[in-house]
Amino acid sequence: MLETVKALTTEYDMLPRGGKVLCAVSGGADSICLLHLLHSLSAEGGFQVAAAHYHHGMRGEAADADAAFVEHFCKERNIPCVVERGDVYGEAARRGLGVEETGRELRYEFLRRTAEQLGCDRIATAHNADDNLETLLLHLTRGAGLHGLAGIPPRRGDLVRPLLTTPRADIEAYLEEHHLAHVEDCTNTDERYARNRLRRQVIPVLRELNPRLTERSVETMGYLRADNDYLNAQAAMACSHARWAEDDLVIEAHYIAELPAAIAPRAARRLLEMTGDGNTDCSAAHLKAVVDLAVGDDPSAVAFLPNGRLAQRVYKELLITTQSDNPAMTPCPLNTDGETAPEGTDWRCTCRAVTCPPKEQQKRNAWYLSQEVQGSLVLRPRQTGDELALPGRDTKTLKKWMIDEKIPRRDRDRIPILADERGVLAAAGLGPHRERMAKPGQPAWEVVFWKER
Repeated sequence: MLETVKALTTEYDMLPRGGKVLCAVSGGADSICLLHLLHSLSAEGGFQVAAAHYHHGMRGEAADADAAFVEHFCKERNIPCVVERGDVYGEAARRGLGVEETGRELRYEFLRRTAEQLGCDRIATAHNADDNLETLLLHLTRGAGLHGLAGIPPRRGDLVRPLLTTPRADIEAYLEEHHLAHVEDCTNTDERYARNRLRRQVIPVLRELNPRLTERSVETMGYLRADNDYLNAQAAMACSHARWAEDDLVIEAHYIAELPAAIAPRAARRLLEMTGDGNTDCSAAHLKAVVDLAVGDDPSAVAFLPNGRLAQRVYKELLITTQSDNPAMTPCPLNTDGETAPEGTDWRCTCRAVTCPPKEQQKRNAWYLSQEVQGSLVLRPRQTGDELALPGRDTKTLKKWMIDEKIPRRDRDRIPILADERGVLAAAGLGPHRERMAKPGQPAWEVVFWKER
């Protein structure tokens, strides 16, 4: 098992030397195995490990016991641990989503927020080879293309899955070998959930046909993933011809229209990812609509897409843009001795007066700005002509920065800009103006921006 994990983590650069890995820990067998394994490898690999446990607030005292178990497990091994409690049922009602989907969204939001707070380079989850097999079968029953049949990817950005090629039987053997206790989630046996029915009713029958079902599925999904990656690379190559024109992503329609049928929808998805945060929420029908715009001869056709996006044919070009119906945030004075919560945005800001510390002592998430300001400090939306010179980078308008950083147009007027009468000091989510930063030993404003969830 150890060699299998090392091979996968090396292939996908999951455990960077000198970095920090946040391990998602439910307290179950898989996550306890992963946390113990990462902790054991950390000295040899030259990385640090922290743990994060999300209490969904769904199973009463049992969930309380799970959280206490994880905290105790980490305390015994001096592993930093963050526990957060949520209200999945209440949030599901507010979001208009199912409980499972809401729980998954809240959990990943918590993990990303915690990783940022702790300065982690990777987020590790304990998905294993049997989980991937179940995912493959679910996708088969619901209908899926090559992307779905390729299963769970070993790595997606900073999200890594070191146990993805490890069968559940090997995980159980590892726990027994190292005398590791874990908790059992009673919902794992609830056959009202499709995944549990597959695990308990279908897979045992398939395993009778092939006792090495899990191992063979790992190989098959590896082949499919390689094919999928190749097709995606071809789509990305076609999309490299796209350019930004103000807030619109523009590409000559023939670059999409001339693609093979296996690649054109992937190129459409890639274009949509380029205009947002990577989450397109687009169905096959939406992608087909974009491809049809490129193939068709209507010089002004339009396709309406999720998340306020719009695809439009303008003569020989295809435009992808984001419609904005969100009001801009309301300007307000900055509280220089506490928190400021502007209306019309999820962003919040904390400020206090300090002496600027040496660089090595500065807080990771804080900016130290000079107190030499002109007039009052305010938080406001961007204004025409606003410029920002980030440390070590070029001077650009805020509009250009937001385009380059792929910030959706609908969100740009909801990003707080810290400014005085001279201009911009900093922009939430982007950084400070290098000319407005304090030097060590100088009076400074310690400013921290974060998003309220």
